[in-house]
Amino acid sequence: MYLSDRVDLRSRSLQAHEYRLAQLKKWLDEQGIEDLTELTGRDLARYRRYRREECGVAPSTLRGNAFTYKVFLEFCESIEAVPEGLAAKVRIPSLNEDELARTHDLQPDRVDDVLDYLAKFEYASRSHVTLALFFHIGCRLGGLRAIDVGDFHPDDNFIEFNHRPPATPLKNGTSGERWVALTDEIVELIEDYCRVNRDDVVDDQGRRPLITTRQGRFSESAIRESVYRLTSPCRIGGCPHDREIETCESTEVGRRSTCPSSRSPHDVRSAAIIRMKRKGLPAEVIERRVNATQEVIEQHYDERPREEKLRDRMEQRREHIEDL
Repeated sequence: MYLSDRVDLRSRSLQAHEYRLAQLKKWLDEQGIEDLTELTGRDLARYRRYRREECGVAPSTLRGNAFTYKVFLEFCESIEAVPEGLAAKVRIPSLNEDELARTHDLQPDRVDDVLDYLAKFEYASRSHVTLALFFHIGCRLGGLRAIDVGDFHPDDNFIEFNHRPPATPLKNGTSGERWVALTDEIVELIEDYCRVNRDDVVDDQGRRPLITTRQGRFSESAIRESVYRLTSPCRIGGCPHDREIETCESTEVGRRSTCPSSRSPHDVRSAAIIRMKRKGLPAEVIERRVNATQEVIEQHYDERPREEKLRDRMEQRREHIEDL
């Protein structure tokens, strides 16, 4: 009933709410709580502790989940499905500045090393183009997957992002539509991929996706799996975790994400934004390129050390002072 009521949410956000509530429901089932009218503030505290201590969920994730549980219980109160006032008992964890930023250690130099390896041994492969576009543009997974061949304009060095629901929606809908400039090197890479390695297929909507498999458009799960595989350090060097590569379960298809050092497409996006900031791109240019507000970028993507952030802000202020 709650999910049906949330007509204000985009499909991806709705899926996230459904996933979080499924986790809560599973725990309630395990605790033998079958009726929400029995739910108490103590149960909510126990669930939060379970997620933090037994599941090892990060503070930022706990905070994001708590907002979902709170609005869900507010809905339940409105239909008299839980005790009145229960939603107010959901604690929203407060985070310090370091916790607000992601703590993954995927730095731009590491992505550059992987791209150098791919350029040498897997040039213009699907994996090479996928990682290169993520890192060059800083786009989201859904945005990369949505690109069609017709959205690529090699003569003018740019690529389009278009909102085409329901098959390939952009996270921010039509607000996420934009043209993004490409370097000559990236244009040449995409052209070589299309000429040699792209499977000439159409998807279920009769469209020609840019990144393909023999079955059609590259799926979200396959893109994640590919990036996890590419960012596993054993791919271009030894294992930093003292594992035998031949017997390591993290090298198996579907289990790449279990490697402690592998990283997701979201982390590559973060590394791309860090790189843009270090290269001195103006904030408004980065905002438009990656389709995120400056506030969101600062809180969730800018993982530079605090001293580097402060130094950057000081330099920006100095430029304005010199103008005065």
